[in-house]
Amino acid sequence: MEATLSAGPRPTALATQVETALREFFASRAAVVNELGTGYREAVDALESFVLRGGKRVRPSFAWTGWVGAGGNPDTAGDGAVMRACSALELVQACALVHDDIIDASTTRRGYPTIHVEFAEAHRGKQWNGDSAHFGEGVAILLGDLALAWADDMLRESGIDAAAAARVSPVWAAMRTEVLGGQFLDISGEAGGDESVEAALRVNRYKTAAYTIERPLHLGAALADADDALVADYRAFGRDIGIAFQLRDDVLGVFGDPAVTGKPSGDDLRAGKRTVLFATALQRADADDPIAAGRLRDGIGTDLTDTEVDGLRDIITRVGAVDDVEQRIATLTARSLEVLDSSSATPEAKAALTEMARAATRRAS
Repeated sequence: MEATLSAGPRPTALATQVETALREFFASRAAVVNELGTGYREAVDALESFVLRGGKRVRPSFAWTGWVGAGGNPDTAGDGAVMRACSALELVQACALVHDDIIDASTTRRGYPTIHVEFAEAHRGKQWNGDSAHFGEGVAILLGDLALAWADDMLRESGIDAAAAARVSPVWAAMRTEVLGGQFLDISGEAGGDESVEAALRVNRYKTAAYTIERPLHLGAALADADDALVADYRAFGRDIGIAFQLRDDVLGVFGDPAVTGKPSGDDLRAGKRTVLFATALQRADADDPIAAGRLRDGIGTDLTDTEVDGLRDIITRVGAVDDVEQRIATLTARSLEVLDSSSATPEAKAALTEMARAATRRAS
């Protein structure tokens, strides 16, 4: 993200500060981790590498910008408390990604083996007892749980004052419930074969939008003790941009370049993800091309060859689903920017959030 704040760190500097806060937090847990032995130390090291090796730091960036836009002053935040509180969001993200990769049977993340694959391969290489895949999934579940527990710890120990902590607590609690509920809606929708666009949008709202942009902005506003009107505007802006962010992810999950996304091309189709893009393609194919609709239904969630993926891509494009989703992204982005422009956020934050919104919805990875 290229947005800047006049009184705050540039995005690259912000990412560096987030990563510094995360490294310091992991170091603070070294003594208790080391007591449990070498194996656990290696597992936690893998989690730390996963957290630090990539990612856009989207959530802390929106939280920090929300705080500045609501009157927070970076010049008086020298103790790093607000930055640590915002950075804790990356551990929530780590939990979601590690568990999501198990659920989707994904093999790579950011160009590296997923956590469950990494530990399955380690188990296999050591010729340990039992099933390697089961072991890898078990370790990944535990490390995802640890990331979520440590996110709570990092927020609690961030150093924000008691009043700010009391304001943030219900926002944080709602966010955790929403992201887990959104994941449930996702897997239950796939299992139940819900093909509706409405169901896919509901998953986007709670699985991604809420904890990616809407709640981070809300958290930043709560840290700054913003009024209800700004909180409402932030949430409306964040909800629309968060959904648009996920819609862009849906497109990349089918059409993205693996060299850029770090995931196999067409991964969402093989994983059986009932995205808005796929639901729209089905809806349109059912109306105009039943044979194409049958191919989509038969192909989703199967071990597709690259040629078969190309065939499904052609259908999705030909029936107009890509154009439909691109229009949704444009509409959501425009509506969110109107809300932001009329809000009481500072001019600098409005400019920053505008650029961040555009970066989030036009990205290639």
